[in-house]
Amino acid sequence: MKRVTGIGGVFFKSSDPQQSIDWYKKHLGLDTDQYGATFAWRDKDKPDNIGYTQWSPFKADSDYFAPSQKPFMINFTVENIEALVEQLKAEGVTVVDDIATYD
Repeated sequence: MKRVTGIGGVFFKSSDPQQSIDWYKKHLGLDTDQYGATFAWRDKDKPDNIGYTQWSPFKADSDYFAPSQKPFMINFTVENIEALVEQLKAEGVTVVDDIATYD
């Protein structure tokens, strides 16, 4: 079974998220909106499939990453999250949240 197939999102805390968004737009040319930037890409094994990676700064005091206390979070894309979560549990990995799926 394939596990991680790509990066779905890179999220980090910032003292001023809008300033971060503006800086990356101005200096690095990111196509940003109020949430950050979304990068579209094609799956190398299935080029008709389009995937997305989200890049977003969050307020420094955000609890969105909880229970982690880290200032960043990386979300991965996986081929079959339900099967992967069951496999991880069987391997003794602690799963701290429910599965969330999106179109």
